[in-house]
This record gives sequence, structure tokens and C-alpha cells, in this order.
Amino acid sequence: MRRKEKQITDQDIVLEILSDNVICRIAFSDNNCPYLVPMNYGYFNNALYLHSASEGQKIDVIHRNNKVCFEITDSIKIIESEKACGYGTAYRSVIGFGRIFKVLDREEKKDALNRIMKQHTNKGDWSFDDSAVDMVTMLKIQIESITGKESN
Repeated sequence: MRRKEKQITDQDIVLEILSDNVICRIAFSDNNCPYLVPMNYGYFNNALYLHSASEGQKIDVIHRNNKVCFEITDSIKIIESEKACGYGTAYRSVIGFGRIFKVLDREEKKDALNRIMKQHTNKGDWSFDDSAVDMVTMLKIQIESITGKESN
């Protein structure tokens, strides 16, 4: 990171950003062409879980290249000024890299769905019918590296 004074070095804050938000943007690369998708997610155990349609461009790209980059922005606030050049933005964000995989195990899919729902509703212990779970395409980004940044 070029601006070291903006780097979040406290890993608890990085975990807070991962745990307190619900939308991430995932960047894929397909035949040297970028592809960015905003998705709902749930964070658990150094991984992001995402549910998806079973077909489409995202799934096609994953089969060809499962390396991804993701971004999550937290606490956005516009800083106003009398002059245009004085305006700014206060924020916290994380950018991470990893590999994305389909989750095939039914119990892991149920756990992932519960994590997503808890992160979105603050309510855990949802129940899911096995046939519904079997129809869900669950994706998992195993995080390999992550950095946080903040600006006040």
C-alpha cells in the first residue's frame, strides 16, 4: 500500500469490516478482461460465502479462472468544504485476494446460508429444507491475503 498512514494494521478492525457489512464486489478475470459483480455475502473462518445462480457468466468464468479479488467498503461519509478541492470522503475498506470454489457439501451449504442470513438479519438458526439447499449454488472465497485502508 502506497499510503502506509492509511493502512489498517489492527486485524480486529479488518474482521469488523468483514463481519459488519453485507455487500462485496468481486473482480474476476476472463481472457484478460475484467468482470466485476456485487454480491451479498457472509463471512466466517477466513472465507466469504456467496449464493449464486447455477449458470451464467460468473460461473463460466470461475470454471476457467478461480482467482478473484474482492472489495468491501464500510462507513462512507462525505466531508464537505467551502472549496471543491476541500471535499473528501471518510471511509474504511478492505481489499482481498483468494480463490473461489463451489461448495458441494450440504451441511457446509446450510451453515453458509445461516452465516449469510445472520450477517444480514442479526438472526441465526434458520432452517433450510434439504431439497432447497440442494438447488442452491453456494460459492466460497478462501481468503489468501487482505489489507484494510481508512481515511478520515
